[in-house]
Amino acid sequence: MTGKGDSRTSLTLLARLRQNPADEGAWRRFVDRYSPKIETWCRHWGLQQADAQDVAQIVLAALVKQMGSFEYRPSGRFRSWLKTVAYRAWCAFQEDRRKRGWGAGDSGVRQLLESLPAREDFIRQLEEECDRELLELAVEAVQTRVEAHTWEAYRLTALQGLAAEDVAAQLDMKPGAVYVAKSKVIKMLREEIERLEQT
Repeated sequence: MTGKGDSRTSLTLLARLRQNPADEGAWRRFVDRYSPKIETWCRHWGLQQADAQDVAQIVLAALVKQMGSFEYRPSGRFRSWLKTVAYRAWCAFQEDRRKRGWGAGDSGVRQLLESLPAREDFIRQLEEECDRELLELAVEAVQTRVEAHTWEAYRLTALQGLAAEDVAAQLDMKPGAVYVAKSKVIKMLREEIERLEQT
């Protein structure tokens, strides 16, 4: 069973909702899984808890209409799409607030909404954040499956940018072994990301 904190996309759940958008059990699981995420994003974007819950309800209502035609593409990111839907609902919510009068501390949000390039940049950042989230999950899984010196060889070469010869000297390894360790971890990370996208 999937917990509320699980950030992976459930293809089985999406398929159930696509086949039967009126499936109450699937919607309950969907709400349990994604509503807290939507609320967290909205809180991060500056809404109070009650407003974040309102926006989450707006998003879920929009999804009821869209889920029947939604098609998951393995090359795409469901959470990225969901975050974009949530962001647009947040924009609409803020626009409604603006029309009714801005409260204190809204100037940063107003500038964001009034700047189209900033809005497009923000959506790009959302997509990158979803990719980072997947990578973090993959890193957690792979790091526990490789030996410490293998992970360190990968970290120092791939992430720190050190030369294989320097890493070999530092870790008391041969340069060839450093290259093999780096390649092995990269391959495992790619495979793990693919697996996470399919779960």
